[in-house]
Amino acid sequence: MAEYTEYGFGMRLDANLPRLNAGITLPKKDIPTPEQALQSIRSLLRSRPDVEFTRTDDEFLLRFLHARKMNVQESFQLLTNYFLYRQRNRHLFIHLNAQDESIQLALKDGFPGVLQQRDRKGRCVLVIFTAHWDHCNYSLIAVYRALLLTLEKLVEEKQNQLNGFVVVVDWTDFSFRQSSNLNPKVLKLMIEGLQDCFPARFKGIHFINQPWYVEALLTMIRPFLKEKTKEKIYMHGNNMSTLHEYVSKDILPSELGGEGPSFNPTVWSDRLLEESLKTAEDPLNDTISEGSGNDSDSSSSTEPEGPSPISSNVRKSETVPDSLNGKQFTKKPLARKSSHALTPISPAAKKS
Repeated sequence: MAEYTEYGFGMRLDANLPRLNAGITLPKKDIPTPEQALQSIRSLLRSRPDVEFTRTDDEFLLRFLHARKMNVQESFQLLTNYFLYRQRNRHLFIHLNAQDESIQLALKDGFPGVLQQRDRKGRCVLVIFTAHWDHCNYSLIAVYRALLLTLEKLVEEKQNQLNGFVVVVDWTDFSFRQSSNLNPKVLKLMIEGLQDCFPARFKGIHFINQPWYVEALLTMIRPFLKEKTKEKIYMHGNNMSTLHEYVSKDILPSELGGEGPSFNPTVWSDRLLEESLKTAEDPLNDTISEGSGNDSDSSSSTEPEGPSPISSNVRKSETVPDSLNGKQFTKKPLARKSSHALTPISPAAKKS
């Protein structure tokens, strides 16, 4: 029997509540204009001198206001979380651009892929084929950094800010060995960053063909998910028809039972690399240069007690310090397919 379950651990809170407001017209909540909201959120910046608000231009602040539907207090809290998360996890944002070798590898393997067409509600659709993860060549941290870089680029578009994102994760042929590299501490770090600290509206996260050990892992991370997040996660098993009820077949690649051509991850990765090269010297980009900020945690020689759970199987060029174990990643590169050739990072590459 085809498997389909909604990954909700409780009933929707409003499902069976009595309609107390039946027949009563409630006053509409005043929504400020963008200009009023920007003025209000700027006035709140001074209330948090502990936060390094390194970017406060109108275009940037509007991402947070759109993410919280012009609610100034909630938008400011999201903005604060965004920068505090970066202060706490500076290692994630050192050289955060597509010229980084490990990020290139992740992007060229489709972590993530971005479909060229939006769904019928105007939402941007991200797809991930987990079996493509070469965990011997780049880490889960590299996958997360590639995802962060992708989302930073996508939220520049107002339509994405307003309509949000849909994510489809295909677990077909994802091996148990690969799953052993899904470190719970890194997953918790990812959930924290995407759930509470990023101006993106995730409208649905759909899992298909998930094996039992992935479901077991989801049970482990369940306590870190908010109720609203749980309600947006759907597990379809091998039932593609239920997936197509949420994301129409006409925009999906053939691998997902869609009517489109086969998925080609290099379409997005090449575009992101090209734009990253153009904006490498932009003072407004969110890349943290190596050695900036307080990196005392990553340079400390003191190691935590017990063995580190993080795998060191990553590219040699991936020198982003891992704050979870105080070490740097080191791994000799393995042979790659010609279709995954890296773009040179030398100065000459920028001129060409």
